[in-house]
Amino acid sequence: MSEPLLVLDNVAKNYGAIEALKGISFSIGKGEVVALLGDNGAGKSTLVKIIAGGLEPTSGRMLFEGREFLAKSPAEAKAAGIETVYQDLSLCTNVDVVANFFMGREITRKVLGVPVLDERAMEQVVQKALASAGTRIPSLRTNVEHLSGGQRQAIELNRFVHFGGKLVLLDEPFAALGVEQTRRGLDMIRQVASQGIGVVIITHIMQQAFQVADRIVVIRQGVVAGDVARNKTSPDAVINMITGETLAGAGPAG
Repeated sequence: MSEPLLVLDNVAKNYGAIEALKGISFSIGKGEVVALLGDNGAGKSTLVKIIAGGLEPTSGRMLFEGREFLAKSPAEAKAAGIETVYQDLSLCTNVDVVANFFMGREITRKVLGVPVLDERAMEQVVQKALASAGTRIPSLRTNVEHLSGGQRQAIELNRFVHFGGKLVLLDEPFAALGVEQTRRGLDMIRQVASQGIGVVIITHIMQQAFQVADRIVVIRQGVVAGDVARNKTSPDAVINMITGETLAGAGPAG
């Protein structure tokens, strides 16, 4: 078995006397989709923020690509290849697709010694990236505010892949999307994973987890209540893990 992309080893987070996470341990492989499930307040979002550099753990450790890893900020995590896509996204709606794709990474060329944006080169890159992912946007010069939720999400995921992303964390990515847009989003997750990128998806919708995940990890009251291969469990069994009626082994899925 290949080396895991990310290993969480007894990660805990306290807020004073409150234990939000009580020692989380599991791993994520390259090209693996892990669905992170649990009731509200279980600790899912806290864990994702720790992985993505938004919070520091109280104790425990993480290994990323075989090395000790702890991002002090989201920018540090992003530089390492870890990024979060939230349900409200992080695009600038008042600029076009190309500007959003290259935000902070613009291609420039020199004109009389002065750097100016190379709009043509950037548009060609975006066109190729979206086409290879099967994303259809009529005009790349359309402001993002005029695009659907699914198209906006596609821009974020394609941008992540293009700039060498290694692990993407999706926090309720389909909460505001319709049925068809959700289907396309699930297809895109599989496509992203097929390129060797690790994917963690937080969702409250059991059907989505079983459609797209290779493995399901359940967090309940700050601990791992289940870590099982998707094809070796059922929705009813996962619901029992979430509610606490069964604890299906906190170790890695076999």
